[in-house]
Amino acid sequence: MRLSISFRALALGLFSAVLLTGAAGAAEVRVMISGGMTAAYKALVPEFERATGHKVLTAYGPSMGTTTNAIPVRLERGEPADVLIMVGYALGDLVKKGKVISDSTVDLVRSPIGVAVKSGAPRPDISSADAVKRALLAAKTIAYSDSASGVYVSTEMFAKLGIAEAMKDKARKIPATPVGEIVAHGDAELGFQQISELKPVEGIDIIGPLPDALQQITVFSAGIASVSKEPDAGKALIKFLASPAARPELVKSGMDPIVGATN
Repeated sequence: MRLSISFRALALGLFSAVLLTGAAGAAEVRVMISGGMTAAYKALVPEFERATGHKVLTAYGPSMGTTTNAIPVRLERGEPADVLIMVGYALGDLVKKGKVISDSTVDLVRSPIGVAVKSGAPRPDISSADAVKRALLAAKTIAYSDSASGVYVSTEMFAKLGIAEAMKDKARKIPATPVGEIVAHGDAELGFQQISELKPVEGIDIIGPLPDALQQITVFSAGIASVSKEPDAGKALIKFLASPAARPELVKSGMDPIVGATN
């Protein structure tokens, strides 16, 4: 443990030196970020601020959808942004619309979907596709997110299991709220969302990830907004999040850092 901490301190120190070497002065970096990377991001941002002198201002919202705080909606109404951190394919859509600088995008992590129940509730078997099917059919209420994991669960996984019709009346999409909170309050027996989004929620037990036969890995990526006023500081933040110094926190939050995300 002591060796691990020392290695991270060394990595952070070396990376800080690199950042400071290229820093022209303190800047305010405006970030829009979706839920999948939020827990790790909140832990890492203070380290970035200490290393660079930059100040990070953050707005949170889903990668997609039409809720008032969804990242595409925020951009459409003209909210300022330098860095966008969100589901990779949703970021790609924003590149196509000219909202993100195309050569600025970096894939940061892979994030698996997990299954949760209320703390202390029975834990159904989810070790195989058939087991997940039985658990879904037995549950009275099911919740899934309005972002990438929920799109997959509702439009692909249910159909793959042959239970799409059976899910219509008891599975519901949860807009702009962590699925874990719905489960913790007892409003759903089973909840499906990225493990990194389930982990910070109190009052739930994470049974585990979906089995390989059903798993859908979501890639979270970062890019510089076309309207950015601080692109250099934004690039420094993205480089930090993709650096060895950030990896322990990303792993801790249930994600798999993408090696070689930046040069």
